[in-house]
Amino acid sequence: MKKLLLFLIFLNFTFLNLLFSQENSFFKGFDEDIRGGKSLRIVFYNLENFFDTRNDSITTDDDFTSFGLKHWGREKYEKKLSNTYKTIAAIGGWEPPDIIGVCEVENRFVLSDIIYGTPLRKYKFKYVHFESPDPRGIDVALIYKTDKFKPIISLPIHIVYPFDTISRTRDILYVCGILPNKDTLHLFVNHFPSKYGGANITIPKRNFVASVLKNVVDTIIQKNSNSKVLIMGDFNDEPSDESIVKYLNAKCDTLSLNTTDLYNLMCNLKKIENIGSNKFRDAWSMIDQIIVSKSLINNNSDWKVKDNRAFIFKAEFLLQTDETFLGVKTFRTYNGPKYTGGFSDHLPVYIDLINN
Repeated sequence: MKKLLLFLIFLNFTFLNLLFSQENSFFKGFDEDIRGGKSLRIVFYNLENFFDTRNDSITTDDDFTSFGLKHWGREKYEKKLSNTYKTIAAIGGWEPPDIIGVCEVENRFVLSDIIYGTPLRKYKFKYVHFESPDPRGIDVALIYKTDKFKPIISLPIHIVYPFDTISRTRDILYVCGILPNKDTLHLFVNHFPSKYGGANITIPKRNFVASVLKNVVDTIIQKNSNSKVLIMGDFNDEPSDESIVKYLNAKCDTLSLNTTDLYNLMCNLKKIENIGSNKFRDAWSMIDQIIVSKSLINNNSDWKVKDNRAFIFKAEFLLQTDETFLGVKTFRTYNGPKYTGGFSDHLPVYIDLINN
């Protein structure tokens, strides 16, 4: 068993070495260098239905069991685990990313396998996770390197719709922690309600979650106008939709920001990258976003977003030819009921925070 484990670790690191030995690495603008203590790479990644193989009697996860519609057994689970590790490791370049927000992960058992059951174990990752009332049992979580981030407060923010008290959705995860220079970073990991049942019908739900999030952020910034706040997630809305613009008040122009305004780093990313984070039929969308407080784009701040921009991690191994709508599409784990053995239906997004 020990020899097999060492062999698998060797194969995984060989995979990364081959990727980084390419002349142009993954794509133009990708920085693969070791960051050390002066920079943090922060990632958000929708893992696409990363369930364990056991049946949870209080959630509707039956499809993702060995006897369910997806025939989700140990072999497929291990493949998903390996793919998730490879993606996380590759996003970091020669040093794994420091903070990773994820969604569509079922529970702490899956999270433990990601950070302790793969070669990521050598980097001493830990995670923050709370079970949420989502009917399917999928949650958000935060994975972090203990030498780069030390949580001091973590809690779930529950969502109860005043107009639909029966419906349940994912909690917002709030984690406040200490950076290497002893500065404080407030992190929010989100997975807003989907458009299942109709895009227009579900708008009020996303708007309400955005308003709850904004109220909490405002409270933090009003106590300290220099508070460093970073919001990430799958918002199931574009940067121009009202949940983001009106209710979260995340703007696209850095010049007109007031103290409590937020800046959306994804506003023009589809044009810059010529791709989005998720593709539905023939259209790419930018529903996975990273949004920051004014203090994180301030040149006088100790920590700031490098070049005031975010990136889509569009490595070729995460994509495949789109034979129906042309171009490329995400290499998914499932395409409807069909198992394809890929990575996710979303591409990761990331930023670098630098210490001036």
